[in-house]
Amino acid sequence: MKNNNVSPRTVKMVLLAILAAIMLILAFTPLGYLKVGVIEISFMMVPAAVGAIVLGPLAGLILGGVFGATSFIQALTTSPFGAALVAINPFYTFILTMVPRILMGWLTGLIFQALHRIDRTRFISYGAASLSAALLNTIFFMSFLILLFGNTDFIKSFQGDMKLIPFIIAFVGINGLVEAVATMIIGGAVSRALIRFRQT
Repeated sequence: MKNNNVSPRTVKMVLLAILAAIMLILAFTPLGYLKVGVIEISFMMVPAAVGAIVLGPLAGLILGGVFGATSFIQALTTSPFGAALVAINPFYTFILTMVPRILMGWLTGLIFQALHRIDRTRFISYGAASLSAALLNTIFFMSFLILLFGNTDFIKSFQGDMKLIPFIIAFVGINGLVEAVATMIIGGAVSRALIRFRQT
């Protein structure tokens, strides 16, 4: 929304703060997760994707950092899986929770900018960039998990006799697919609405 008395930088900072606050609320309340039977869908990637699209790669990087920080706090407090990783190596766990999310946020912003040069209407750009956030998060997280903890007995207990690719598919499961679709739809719609609102 245009206002001669408010600078674009101020508007960006306010939106960034709002999105970061939303991420904190989602991370530490049940609002961030929707349970449907045995499926648990996380909405944590949506604000990061929205920020990367609406505010740019740097904002995506910052919000990815917020996402990672909340994940590390959960690993220290409420997540049994995270707690097991912390017990093995807390520094590696910090890297695992932070770096994939930071890369995800930053690259989502770059992907949207690249797509926008091709898709001037942005209809495809919003959904595709939002989808990329979910896919990048999964790809980077699983890559770092295998790289940092793949040789530990804890991860091997999940893998069993499965080869690497089937293990990753089984580990991500249907949750990853549903989260990707949810992020694409919600993130794309919210991003488009926010940009149109700022242009009015």
